[in-house]
Amino acid sequence: MRQLGLPFAHTPAFAEFLPAPSNEAARRWLTRCAEWPEGRLALWGEAGCGKTHLLHLWAGAVPLAGPALRGLPEIAGERLAIDDADACPDEPALLHLLNAAAEAGTPALLAARTPPSRWPVRLADLQSRLRAITAVEIGPPEDALLKALLERLLAERQLPVAPALQEWLLLRLPRTAGAVREAVARLDAAALAAGGGVTRALAASVLGELTPRAATPNPL
Repeated sequence: MRQLGLPFAHTPAFAEFLPAPSNEAARRWLTRCAEWPEGRLALWGEAGCGKTHLLHLWAGAVPLAGPALRGLPEIAGERLAIDDADACPDEPALLHLLNAAAEAGTPALLAARTPPSRWPVRLADLQSRLRAITAVEIGPPEDALLKALLERLLAERQLPVAPALQEWLLLRLPRTAGAVREAVARLDAAALAAGGGVTRALAASVLGELTPRAATPNPL
């Protein structure tokens, strides 16, 4: 019998961060708050590269969500962390938070897909503050980091996958942390729906959903 996958949201475990050369600069800067120009720093990089994880660890709490910032939000705690800061719909709200943090001497850490200097901001005062923020990139993940990430994500979901099948997946998935996260989420849902373990056939089906072009033979 097929099992029905209940729509329970998976909560990621923000435990020990996986260190790698691609995130070394970000990790180093987070230990030197006193050296941040004007007390501000921005982390940027592709989806799934670890920005949110680092924000949680640095702030010791759930970061503020940029898309939810409106009005005159208040700073909670001794550190200000804003995730998806480039998606803030209310520019005055973001400007207010940065000004309030500066006045209070509270360090501010922002995370986004691109550096603050590239954000399409209209407010001149906000533009000047964003351009002055030191931006640190989290680079593309190395093979060893992708392997460790896959192992951790599978363990978090208690989803047993043979090492040989993990290697098979890593050779075929896009070389991004976001693709690995999405693959694990889909494997989990597919295995639950099928009522069995993760087989090569099931993994191939998930891979085809993620990379349909790769699953289609090149006519040339």
